[in-house]
Amino acid sequence: MALESMQEIFDRASSGDKEFWQVVLDTDMDEREVTAAESMERMRTTWQAMLDSVDHYQPQRRSVSGLVGGDGEHMRQYAKENESLSGPYLQEVIATALSVGESNACMCKIVAAPTAGACGVLPAVLVPLYKQGGADEETILRALYVASGIGAVIAYRACIAGAAGGCQAEIGSASAMAAGALTAIRSGDNAQIGHAVAMALKNLMGLVCDPVAGLVEVPCVKRNVVGAVNAISCADMALAGVESRIPVDQVIDCMGEVGRRMPVEFRETALGGLAVTPAGLAVKERMQRGEF
Repeated sequence: MALESMQEIFDRASSGDKEFWQVVLDTDMDEREVTAAESMERMRTTWQAMLDSVDHYQPQRRSVSGLVGGDGEHMRQYAKENESLSGPYLQEVIATALSVGESNACMCKIVAAPTAGACGVLPAVLVPLYKQGGADEETILRALYVASGIGAVIAYRACIAGAAGGCQAEIGSASAMAAGALTAIRSGDNAQIGHAVAMALKNLMGLVCDPVAGLVEVPCVKRNVVGAVNAISCADMALAGVESRIPVDQVIDCMGEVGRRMPVEFRETALGGLAVTPAGLAVKERMQRGEF
């Protein structure tokens, strides 16, 4: 999607008296030569896939390595049986992020948003909100256009792949997309959306990609939780009037530069970070021996 900057979206929204999501919708219509209804139907299909990835979670399943599975259910059981530190919405956000991330590791159907490794972040903040009556489907679909536009800008100006820019490019981008979407849902203006995105990216700046045994499992799944919770806090800060002192496009550019300077060991190669801890290497050796 040819959106080169957040400022471009802001300017097009202002000049056309449109909202952020409408600019992204117009861009999709122009690029794919589809009608608004056709574009919206495709987004609805994406949303349904997100819902399905949550509803079809199977806590008994485990990934091939055995490292991942069941933690989403553990979180839900904990929330039922204990007075958790977080409220009902945040409890389910954490459980959903774990569930969808685990489903990815177990080779189930998910929505890459923007990547498979970060697939749990957007559903984690949107699905519980929707199911708890905090937003109707139309509002969610519009928020997904906001998230898509943000992701498109990050992909153009920086990167969204762990192999190119570390986990900041995957979980960081997903968190920024979710923060912007939540801000839009709560009627935040374009400036507030920009601040939410900037703060979400800044908070995860420099996050390395260090998958144990090269699998998108550890620490990837639990980082989806961090991305989701970060998005919520940044959306709330932006809606409260807290501003990023660095403009959002400059933050995105900075993230791209950090990714380019990041040593190859920290870019999805499993040659650094948690992947080369004694426990991480033991998992790799076990996998190489075929002991699943």
